[in-house]
Amino acid sequence: MFRKSRIENRKSNSAHIPVMLDETLQALAVGPGGRYIDGTVGAGGHARAILELAAPGGQLLGFDADPNSLKTASRNLMGFEGSYLLVNQNFDTMEAVARANDFYPVHGIVLDLGLASMQLSESGRGFSFQYDAPLDMRFSPDQKLTATEIINTYAESEIADILWRYGEERFSRKIARRIIETRPIKTTTELASLIARTIGRGGDIHPATRTFQALRIAVNEELTKLESTLEQATRLLGFDGRLVVISYHSLEDRIVKQFMQQESTDCICPADLPECRCGHAARLRILNKKVVTPSEDELQANPRSRSAKLRAAERILSREEAGTLEDHFFLSERNTRVARYGLEAGIPNNLSELAEFACTAPSGPVRRRAAM
Repeated sequence: MFRKSRIENRKSNSAHIPVMLDETLQALAVGPGGRYIDGTVGAGGHARAILELAAPGGQLLGFDADPNSLKTASRNLMGFEGSYLLVNQNFDTMEAVARANDFYPVHGIVLDLGLASMQLSESGRGFSFQYDAPLDMRFSPDQKLTATEIINTYAESEIADILWRYGEERFSRKIARRIIETRPIKTTTELASLIARTIGRGGDIHPATRTFQALRIAVNEELTKLESTLEQATRLLGFDGRLVVISYHSLEDRIVKQFMQQESTDCICPADLPECRCGHAARLRILNKKVVTPSEDELQANPRSRSAKLRAAERILSREEAGTLEDHFFLSERNTRVARYGLEAGIPNNLSELAEFACTAPSGPVRRRAAM
């Protein structure tokens, strides 16, 4: 019933369709009074749904580098004034902003790494080759580097490297050579037409797709910032908190998958070492061994979701952290008692496996953090 109503709501509001909304809310396990971070607010679709389920008392800290997105999100979050704070910064500032606002630990963090529909359709942004616009591709107007600068000033080898590394474009050298021969190139349609003439058209995907992806990633340093943000998010999550990431291409998904795999493993030493020397301790438990993809209903309602992949993990407590974390790391008094007792007893360290021991865990006071 819940899933059906959400999908019907998406169809009736085509202006903004949050991707895998039902699956995201389920993975986050949103509950009343929770504290959540949306690292990619966009138009506010996920943020509003989180605040609805987190009422009463729920709070949300939202990030977006695009000031236009935050204006739209503010309008879509009407009715929740006082329950959220929107920050016009990239999500790689998440930890600093959260700590400055005393907004930690948190119950859940969501990162939807896709472009918002309005960013694709807005004139002058240059994200899509379907619209004639300057080759900008910056998420924030405060950024200095643009796609125009890369295309018109970088060396052939540098352009080819960007197209291969960030777009996995097998014709990267051929396209780079033609760009050098043709430039200056100023607009999206100029570049897209050049690529189509260079490598030809074939299949359902436009030949410029990978090049535009690569340029956007390079301009905004997306992969480097994603790696940093995943680490920050893990530190901000309270015990049993959830991290949910929706990615849209293999480069992003590979980073997310490898990070979650590494952080759900105690030892990450090379297999040929006879004993562990890294001292690494697992901090996450992967919630979905198999990646989650959009349902058929969602694909019909929102074809742009076709490449989306959702991965989720839950924060756990390692023995190495047990003596260093303050009680506010635990999101409830029950979690504090259960986790501390479980570690002392040598019981596995995620809440679902510790739950049966809650009755025997000794009680005690817990110091709570002030909210935002």
